[in-house]
Amino acid sequence: MKKLLTINLLILSIFLTSLNVKAQESYTLREAVDYTIKNHISIKNAQIDILNAEARVSELKGIGLPQVSGNVNYTNNLIIQKVFIPAKTFDPTAKEGDVIAAEFGVANSGQAGLNLSQILFDGSYLLGLKAADVYKELSKKTLTQTKQQAAENVTKAYYSILVNDERIKLLKLNIGRLDSLLKDTRALNVQGFAEKIDVQRLEVQMSNLKTETKNVERLQDLSYQLLKFQMGKKVSDVIKLTDKLEDIKLGEVLPETQGEFKYANRIEYSILETQKHLAELDLKNQKVAYLPRVLLNGGYNYSAGRPKFSDLVSKPWFNAATLGFSIQIPIFDGFQKKFKIVQSQNTLQKVKNGFELLENSIDLQISQGQITLKNAFETLQEQKANMELAKEVVRVSKIKYQQGVGSNLEVVNAEIAYKEAQTNYFTTFYNALVAKVDLDKALGRLYNE
Repeated sequence: MKKLLTINLLILSIFLTSLNVKAQESYTLREAVDYTIKNHISIKNAQIDILNAEARVSELKGIGLPQVSGNVNYTNNLIIQKVFIPAKTFDPTAKEGDVIAAEFGVANSGQAGLNLSQILFDGSYLLGLKAADVYKELSKKTLTQTKQQAAENVTKAYYSILVNDERIKLLKLNIGRLDSLLKDTRALNVQGFAEKIDVQRLEVQMSNLKTETKNVERLQDLSYQLLKFQMGKKVSDVIKLTDKLEDIKLGEVLPETQGEFKYANRIEYSILETQKHLAELDLKNQKVAYLPRVLLNGGYNYSAGRPKFSDLVSKPWFNAATLGFSIQIPIFDGFQKKFKIVQSQNTLQKVKNGFELLENSIDLQISQGQITLKNAFETLQEQKANMELAKEVVRVSKIKYQQGVGSNLEVVNAEIAYKEAQTNYFTTFYNALVAKVDLDKALGRLYNE
């Protein structure tokens, strides 16, 4: 029985462990971005917009296909309209001015048939088909832009967690080191070799460190929730990040642009090109409105009229058919088309002007990104050296204090300076990572499908 119980407990333990592993998902930065691209709601909505654009193209194509409609009509003439005819028409002896009220029509009439309409030529329709294809292309580029924005948000949130992880580790190391010093100082105080105020200073410093650690841990929990939100996951899900801060090589992207940059690498530039194409098609569409439209029309109908409704159903109906075409020629519309063309021309010019503005903006973003990253990288090296120096000052001040040639206040001040140097280092590290992301975005290489 004991062996059986042990085996069951072992199986249960393995099962629960597998559930825990399954519940906690691990992600590298690339995997986190890939998950976002597949699952974020904004990206799914952008994909739906593409489906709508494709449906819109099919809808416009349907306008150029034959349009067939059927109709069935029934009319009951409750009171037949009277027609007044001069009496002399039927009776030459009738007096001048006499009229006869005659009924023309029957009480029941019906009609059923099919009507056909087909566009033979319509310039606006042809251009509309081209514009619909371009609009679908614009929807696809908008999807790419949405993906890039999502990748940027996830990358920054991911880096924030990596930086905070290292900061928490250092804070806990500080607490361990300070705790050891606090114990030694308490022992010295009991023996009469240290004052009570020395102990109190260290206790205050320890309390501050623990409070700061708890605050950073809470912020880290919030950072995880932000990352899960940016990834399109539930904030209650459990995830683990597998990338390490030391694996990120900031120096590899310093200081200049790698390779030849092209404005077309930026999705914003590509979208503007598509918008320019749409504006050109709109201008052409306004101009072709001066051309005539040619339509083919046809119909095939059956009709009948009877005094009684039963006769309308039982007796034969008479057929009729028509076929023809119409040409609609615009002559004068109060100069409406003229001013529509002017508006389209102005819209196209605004889009063209946008290229110069966007190019200048991209140049500024690249220059700013390079300078910001370079400055952040150099500042990071300085902050790292300052942190190492502050760490050494703490070590020396502790030795001096333990040997009786230094003060407790000097140790506390060294600890405060070391903690401040750590905070500055990790703040600068995160700023450098953000600058790297911004530069990659400016160069159009943050995310490529």
